[in-house]
Amino acid sequence: MTQSESTPIEVAIIGGGCAGITAAYELSRPEHAGKYHVTVYQLGWRLGGKGASGRGACGRIEEHGLHLWMGFYENAFQLLRECYAELDRDPATHSIATFEDAFTRDPFVGIADLCSDGKWRPWTADFPSDDAIPGDPLSEHNPFSVSSYLQRSTELLGVIFSSLSSRQNQPFSPSSHQPFSAENATAPQVLLETIGRLLKVGGVVSLAGLLEAIQLLGLAIGRLPMLPNQLVQQLLDLIRKNAHPLIEKIISTDDDSRRLWEMADIIMACIQGAISFDLTTHPDGFDAIDDYDWREWLVLNGASESSVNSAFMRGIYDLLFAYEGGDTSKPQMSAGQALRGAVRMFFSSRGSIFWKMTAGMGDVVFAPFYEVLKQRGVTFEFFHRLDNIALVDESTLKPGETPYVEELQFSVQALIKDQQAYDPLVQLKNLPVWPSDPLFDQLVDGEMLKSEHRDFESDWDSRYITKKSLKVQEDFDFVVLAVGLGAVPHICGDIIKRDKRWQDMVKHVGTVSTQAMQLWMREDMASLGWDSPPINLSGFITPFDTWADMTHLTPMEDWPETPGSIAYFCSVLPEPDGTVALDDPVYPKHRFDEVRDNSTHFLNNHIREFWPKATNADGKFRWEILIDSDNPLESAPPTDESGFDSQFWKANVNSSDRYILSLPGTSKYRISPLDMSYDNLTIAGDWTACSHNAGCVEAAVMSGRLAAHALSASPALEDIVGFDHP
Repeated sequence: MTQSESTPIEVAIIGGGCAGITAAYELSRPEHAGKYHVTVYQLGWRLGGKGASGRGACGRIEEHGLHLWMGFYENAFQLLRECYAELDRDPATHSIATFEDAFTRDPFVGIADLCSDGKWRPWTADFPSDDAIPGDPLSEHNPFSVSSYLQRSTELLGVIFSSLSSRQNQPFSPSSHQPFSAENATAPQVLLETIGRLLKVGGVVSLAGLLEAIQLLGLAIGRLPMLPNQLVQQLLDLIRKNAHPLIEKIISTDDDSRRLWEMADIIMACIQGAISFDLTTHPDGFDAIDDYDWREWLVLNGASESSVNSAFMRGIYDLLFAYEGGDTSKPQMSAGQALRGAVRMFFSSRGSIFWKMTAGMGDVVFAPFYEVLKQRGVTFEFFHRLDNIALVDESTLKPGETPYVEELQFSVQALIKDQQAYDPLVQLKNLPVWPSDPLFDQLVDGEMLKSEHRDFESDWDSRYITKKSLKVQEDFDFVVLAVGLGAVPHICGDIIKRDKRWQDMVKHVGTVSTQAMQLWMREDMASLGWDSPPINLSGFITPFDTWADMTHLTPMEDWPETPGSIAYFCSVLPEPDGTVALDDPVYPKHRFDEVRDNSTHFLNNHIREFWPKATNADGKFRWEILIDSDNPLESAPPTDESGFDSQFWKANVNSSDRYILSLPGTSKYRISPLDMSYDNLTIAGDWTACSHNAGCVEAAVMSGRLAAHALSASPALEDIVGFDHP
């Protein structure tokens, strides 16, 4: 295929989630001087993919689930900060004008722990935060390296044992009678001699001595591979051998100490495994251990069964919905990706371990990107459902010519009046936002479409107004496929039929349905019995293992009387037995009702563990505390479960809504956006091979940047933070 130098390259981006919008942002940069004209084709009326949100009655924010950004999202924060700077909103007319308005640091987190007395208790931590912001230029000391992570792990190990020593009334004070001293033990030869003396002694007799040994371990790790791996492993074995007897009594009677020990045990197993598998020098990095489940790999490297089944571990699996088939009895997560994600979260976060948005993700992320892209000349075609990507007939290819996409086939779900562009945003609280429903007054026969209850985002609603076919070189030159992986089998049949790699990808790279509910309540959290600061908590009981206090959103909603509290919940949604058919019209309603039943059961039977005052004398949830957005000032709200019907809940079962899993042994089946097996096609999404193979915003943004690079050689690969390229 050839392209005239005088006309822009027409790029069709299919899907307006994080990956697709990132690719559009990169390709429309002013530096390209109009070389690329981008058109984004979007199902339904809004951008966002799994991150889409809308505004319902009383301006309440309605999300797909709980969206938190992590402090290591370097690429995502960088691009969004650039977007806000370019948008240059006037603070006098916009309630969220700058990046600083859009996000707030959120360092208080918790894990639900089932304690020895059979009661659930939160294990909370207020992580240190600072003035740093993800997306700032990195220093010459790049933290994204295995060696750096190992050293930080050893430092954390020392902090944990210092805490344990203070709990056991053995405060750390290095003593001269110890058989070694880590002081000045920096040169490899000195380290060899010092470690040798300690190993010869064969033990440490106090927590102070143990802390000195951990300090020595950190120095030794910092000098790998100058020191023999075996020697460092022997030192770690010595520490592990002596640690448990020194703290055995306290961890058997004190839950906080037990939790700290479980974390220390996991950290030591991670260090042991990283050294044993030589991850500091292995060409595949963390992916060298991708074939193992993380728990399996930790046990292999010395972690106890109790530690790998601890609340801490359960919380991490919950965070990534890491349950095959949505079955919480089947936790599965690649050891390589789990370790990569854990060390980035704990050691590479800047500013705060978590960041919360001050409005909906659609308001804070996708509306600003939409406005900037429109200003740059990007075209948006809403209400376009892609039906098929058609490849060229291979028999027509010339010798040496690469297969390419010949046609894009769409169902047009709705037409815009007067052949105008659809204007998707509305104003609320001096902020452009996405409504939860289409703006039917802009659509041809909009009232009819509304009365027919068209669900433009549902896989089970295939109704359309007309068909559209785009031809290569007439309508597009290049395609960026940025839909969710769940949609790929339905629209890429031609490719999957011909290409075994695509067959393997859709077969092995797993996805899972999720469920979410949101509550708006009259009473504040203290009145409900929660006496700690606003929190993000995971590791709790099914059907909703994760919840967050989102009361900070009330100023950005439009209630006649401000709610006392807002809470979001989410979890996996177990898959049904058998194959799900797209021609089964009752399926989505069935799953919607299932989430409602899960929600009411959870509130009636489990929320009392953390909100004891939210229940009545019978121990059941007080439904009257819920606010009905259609009648927020109601003086006599329902006292039975019908009161829940006023809230918001969602079954994320549509193909593009499904969460991507990092199942063991599946990274090798992911295809990179840099793969150019097809002359004019690349892919983008958190399901691609992007060096952070997990379902999250950062992975999607990295993938979108890689897709842009595949076409334009920009951004440079070394500028994609965390991307491990040859």
